Amino acid sequence: QVQLVESGGGLVQAGGSLRLSCAASGRTFSDYTMGWFRQAPGKEREFVAAISSSGGRTNYVSSVKGRFTISRDNAKSTIYLQMNTLKPEDTAVYYCNGPSSLNGRIYADSYWGQGTQVTVSA
Repeated sequence: QVQLVESGGGLVQAGGSLRLSCAASGRTFSDYTMGWFRQAPGKEREFVAAISSSGGRTNYVSSVKGRFTISRDNAKSTIYLQMNTLKPEDTAVYYCNGPSSLNGRIYADSYWGQGTQVTVSA
């Protein structure tokens, strides 16, 4: 079993920044590619970013590339999502996912955190 807990969401003005964290437990964290997904009201959950087990490879959805940075600290069993120059369209509940994949495809037996709300005002 894997337990994932997200934190760091909140309210921010357009152009501002937030840093999300996801703390993992229950498995060997360093073995897994991990990902971030988000879901806005009335929309399907979408892939945002993923990072390989060592942190050497990353991938992003085109709409956040250049603004968001995914990283990880395996010593702390934690992944991060640094979000800069936030836009109102980034408003969503953000979820941590693992084991994940670099291409954004969701494993049927993967685990999810509870989600953290990010709201960006115009």
